[in-house]
Amino acid sequence: MIVIEDPEDAVPLAGALVEGGLPCAEITFRTAGAAEALRRIAGEYPDLLLGAGTVLTREQAAEARSAGVRFIVTPGFNPAVVDYCLEHEVPIYPGVCTPTEIEAALSQGLNVLKFFPAEPMGGLPFLTAISGPYGMVEFIPTGGINPENLGTYLAFQKVVACGGSWLAPPKWIQAKEFERIRQEVEAAVRIVRNATKGED
Repeated sequence: MIVIEDPEDAVPLAGALVEGGLPCAEITFRTAGAAEALRRIAGEYPDLLLGAGTVLTREQAAEARSAGVRFIVTPGFNPAVVDYCLEHEVPIYPGVCTPTEIEAALSQGLNVLKFFPAEPMGGLPFLTAISGPYGMVEFIPTGGINPENLGTYLAFQKVVACGGSWLAPPKWIQAKEFERIRQEVEAAVRIVRNATKGED
């Protein structure tokens, strides 16, 4: 999960992610420059699995799609955004944290969901409990994920990915500390590999 204020930082940031071994990025729609940042990354790194996060409206979803994203993430279950993505065949991972929200997503045919906010809601113990009745659902926890708990989340069989902002905090991006970001990404990739050893 990455917040980019200045689109000029988008391409160097994407380079740091790719060089660090993470060919995936979620750029949040929290700034005026988000769509332009997405466009620049999509143009320079077409193989990067690029997504838009914090998408709150159909209009933002359309803007993200036009910018070249390959998936969309929302903080909650927004039927209008989900409908837009399904209509245009854009993968959508809506945020959920209750059984009612999970079932709303299931009713739309979605079974990979963002679990947000993960740590404030009770972390892995809460996710383990809430996932029990929903054997067909997989989760992407975000919110409070960090190097200390990343491996534990990934070891849970219902977790397919995690999102976190510690890899590229806004102040590092604004200071153009792209080498520092690359090193942080490398460290995270090592945690992921250790947590998923033996998996396909």
